[in-house]
Amino acid sequence: MQVSPPKELSPYIKHYLFLDNTETAVQKFRLFSDGNTGLVFSVKSKLISGINKFDAKDYLPTSFLYGQLNGFKDLYSENEITLIIVVFQPNGIHQLLEIPANEFHDAIIPVEDIFDQKITVLQEKLSQQNNQMRIELLNHFFRSMINSKPISNQFIINNSLDFIIANKGQFSIKQLIEHTGYTERHLERKFKECIGLNPKKFGNVVRLHHFLKLLKDKTDDTNLTTICYDAGFSDQSHLIKEFKKHTGITPKEYLYTGKLTNNLIKKFHASTF
Repeated sequence: MQVSPPKELSPYIKHYLFLDNTETAVQKFRLFSDGNTGLVFSVKSKLISGINKFDAKDYLPTSFLYGQLNGFKDLYSENEITLIIVVFQPNGIHQLLEIPANEFHDAIIPVEDIFDQKITVLQEKLSQQNNQMRIELLNHFFRSMINSKPISNQFIINNSLDFIIANKGQFSIKQLIEHTGYTERHLERKFKECIGLNPKKFGNVVRLHHFLKLLKDKTDDTNLTTICYDAGFSDQSHLIKEFKKHTGITPKEYLYTGKLTNNLIKKFHASTF
């Protein structure tokens, strides 16, 4: 289930996700970049970051923040899971925490290392409530955060994001410079501080997810080559190389995976470990 935040939180939070997986056998999931950071509350059982050949397991924190990802991360469960995910706007976590977003780059960090002790209370309450009450708790928590923060000037970043998203990730740095009036060096610095990726890498993620939308909506008589060109890739080999860099699989393999969200897929069963 996906739920939009109230209007006053929308500059910071894109949406909330509520995900359940009832299988009790070991499951493997793959998380890859969608251009946003996320806060994950795992309220039933902990996720696992790795399982070695001796079946030793590295458990993730009960709740954690993930930053902008270089590629993909594989996560596992060995029991039923219920995930509550706060998906932030690309510059949302920087606005909330006033910490450079590149400090979270390609990292998974326990929430206690980032937020104050109120997050522990929130985590406990979330585990005891239904989804409607969880939404109210999350809204209250983040409202209290923004009420104590001065309003920051996000014009450069918001203007750049609007341009990149409107062009579906298909742009040159020269075009972005002409659109914003700022130098490449200044834009790079602002993007790393506010988003955690430089403009071109962020644009590549936007273009990839535009391709995924076209792939999802394609008709039976639309072939991959047509979608590839429509998404701005020069040819199929370029598309597949870029797709595998982000997801570790091909577009055709992606079509046949179980999807919890666009960028969180259920990939393998335990027998493939």
